[in-house]
Parts: sequence; structure tokens; C-alpha cells
Amino acid sequence: MKNAPDWIARGVSRLRSKPTESVDKTAPRTTHERLQATLRRADEALSPRVLRRVLADLQAVIEPRTSELEGGRRAQVVADWYAQAKPLERYDLWLLMCEQFAPDATRFKSARQRYEAAAGTDEESQAEITLRRALVSPRTRLLQRFAVPPQGMRFLLDLRAELLLFLKDDKRLAALDAELEHLFSTWFDVAFLELQRLSWDSPASLIEKLIKYEAVHDIRSWADLKNRLDSDRRCYGFFHPRLPNEPLIFVEVALVSSISSSITPLLDEAAAPVDIARASTAIFYSISNTQTGLRGVSFGDSLIKNVVETLCAEFPRLRTFATLSPIPGFRPWLAKNAQAMLSLAGEKQRTELARAVNVASPEALQVPLLLVACDKAAELDAKSPVCQWLVQCAAHYLARELPGGKPADPVARFHLGNGARVERLNWAGDPSDKGQKQSYGLMVNYLYDLKRIDKHRSLLAQGRAAASKEMEGLCFKNQR
Repeated sequence: MKNAPDWIARGVSRLRSKPTESVDKTAPRTTHERLQATLRRADEALSPRVLRRVLADLQAVIEPRTSELEGGRRAQVVADWYAQAKPLERYDLWLLMCEQFAPDATRFKSARQRYEAAAGTDEESQAEITLRRALVSPRTRLLQRFAVPPQGMRFLLDLRAELLLFLKDDKRLAALDAELEHLFSTWFDVAFLELQRLSWDSPASLIEKLIKYEAVHDIRSWADLKNRLDSDRRCYGFFHPRLPNEPLIFVEVALVSSISSSITPLLDEAAAPVDIARASTAIFYSISNTQTGLRGVSFGDSLIKNVVETLCAEFPRLRTFATLSPIPGFRPWLAKNAQAMLSLAGEKQRTELARAVNVASPEALQVPLLLVACDKAAELDAKSPVCQWLVQCAAHYLARELPGGKPADPVARFHLGNGARVERLNWAGDPSDKGQKQSYGLMVNYLYDLKRIDKHRSLLAQGRAAASKEMEGLCFKNQR
């Protein structure tokens, strides 16, 4: 029987797509019902007999008299079984964790009533302690024991990454997901993470992970990678002591003389390195999370702050800290909102757009025809009516579109949430196929003004995006 690390090595593809097996959602039985049954239904992976055995193994992990070390050893036995289990058999294990290890509702109700009755009295502190203990579910202790073995943290991260694929379709799994996220937010708190620089001299196994996890601009070759780790570049990652050779998140930085407007020169392998003694600007041009299982656990803002402090210590001349970022949500958003954006354009602008797409009048201008013209925007002059309209739409998307008080674009949500402001749009900033598919080649700079980070965060909390005067000037003048 192979162990959990063997499963991890061969399980990457399973974490990226749902297993081919599907779950029949027609009146599924709870694990309580299945444990009392004799026969297995056709849509159930584990028979009642095997389900009872797996439950016994899980219960043994948190048996009251069992030490942490022995509990961890028993958890490893379950992890070894899990490594060999089929996708739907793993699904049954998740359901057991959800339904058989929930908090004691009666105990919680009693503790809550005691706490409410003790409010304002000498017994309040003790009642609070009792309530806190009642909130700790057997599931919490179970997951803590799974983290004990050397590969335990890796096992739990991969388990959640796989679980997330099914969460939307089966709400019964929500409790397990929430418990894992809560534990990870504690275990992966920035206080327990270490910032490390990754360079060309780093171990080959670590450098290979940069290639594997790079999510913004694919690393095309070793020459490309070497360029990103050259003397005028820096790459930093956060590491956890239980995953010593696995960056949780990493950022790539270019040291330049001014805010970059295009990704092309930054990725040019033939370009000569910049004289870092003259560099005044640090451009964060790629930030990549590496662990799907840590979704919802945020430490990107801490990474940027730590990197800025590290860079300032090494390069006192640095004054400007900005990003050169993609706008991944812009194109799909515009496909749904082009008509609304067209209505915001003035009569003169609509006339110019109609003429640009060979339509007789603004009234005859149809959105599908305009979007077809946008597909060819890379071939047009940046000052053409179509390109100008696209830039205005992008400015609106980044500076005005905040559904639920949060930026619509995921990258904007990250940087604005960290206290940056939308600084500048860059036409043809990313001419690659990926750039065209995401945002018609547009890229954006987010500026980290260290003196105004808290102010920008406060602005976002009020449902407004921090934006430069240049960005404000690009927005449609007659926006409601």
C-alpha cells in the first residue's frame, strides 16, 4: 500500500478537474442512515460495513485517552487508506467528517444559555470559557490530529483542494470546508511564515516550483526564468515550516527607473540588466498563489509589505512601488455590459464609433458589431474611437464597478484591498494571446503609496475605489 506522499505526487491532475465519476444527488441518505443499513445503494461508494469501519478508524484518532503522537499515527493510517481510495470513496469520508463529528448541539445550547444568563456577573468569564469549549467540535480535534504526521499538512491542503471542487454542488460539505479554512487561517498566520528570496542559486527543486506555479505570465524556458532572477530582479516567497520547500505565494519584482507600461520589455530575455544603483522604482509584475487548499486564507498583503521593507533596506533609493497587472475579468465583464457602457458615451462619441465600424448612424450601432471591432483593437491606432471607448470602459470597470462594495476584477480586489490605488491604464501592455483574451491587451498599474495605504483601505470600506486623477479623467463623464 502506498503512503500519502506517493498519492500527493500522482494527485495533481485530480485537484485541477473533477473526477469522471459523478455523485447521484437523488435523495441521498445521510451517513447516519447508511451506518444503520445493511445494504449499499447503487449510488453509494462505500457499503455500510466499510463505512462503519472507516468511522471507527476516524473515532480512534481522537479517542480521549489517545496521545497526540498516537493519534497522529492513527491519522496516518486513514491518510494511507485515503491515498488508495476512489474519488467517491473519499467523498464518503468527507461526509463522515461532516455529519459524525459535528459539535454537540445540546451542550452548545446549554453553554450559550449559561453565558447569556451570566452576562454582567462574576460568572461571565467562566461562562465564556465553557461556551468556547462547547464550540470546539470533534471535527476540529480530528483535523488537528491529521496535521501531526510529517506529511499531515500537505495531506489536509490537498484534501481541501479536492473538496472545493464539490462544495458548490453539495452543501453538506460546507462545515468541513469552513473548519479547514479556519484552521489554516491560524496555522498559516503571517507570524508563522518566513520570507525567503528565491534566486538562480536556489535549489533546482525550488526553482522548478516557480515554473510550475507561475500563474500570471507563463515561464517559457530556463532562459526566461534566468531573466526573471537576474541582478535587476528579485523574487520572494512566503514559506511555512511544515512545508519547507514549498512557496505558499511568491512575487516577482523588477527594479527600474520608472513605472512600467508594458510587460514585453520586462520579459525580454535579451534585454540588458538595469543598473540597480540607479533604480528608483520597484514593479511587482507577477504574484502567484501556489496552494488551492488555502483559498480564502489571505497573506498577499503581508507579503507585499514585507517585500517593500526588504527592498527599502537593500535599495535606499527606491521611492515608488507599483504593479504592472493584468485585468483578467475585463473582457467577460464587457461582453455582458457593453450596451450599458455604450449608453454612457456621449452623442459625439457614439457618432465616431458608428463611423469607425462603418455604420450609418449612432442609432444603427449595435453592440455585437462594436465588440467585433474590439477584437481587432490591437491592429488599430491607440487614439482610434474604438480603442478610446475600450479604455474608458476599462477605467469604469476598475474605478466604478464595485458590486457589493468590492472591486469586480479579482486582481483589483486584491490590490485595492491591500491599500493600493488604480494609477494608470496601459494600452497594448500585454500583446500576448492571453492578454488579448483577458483584456484586449490592456494592463493596469496599481500604486502602493506607503503614506496613504490606510486611507485607501478606508475608502474601499466606504464602497469607493481609490483612483488617480488620470483614471478619474478616463471615466465616462455622464456616469450616474
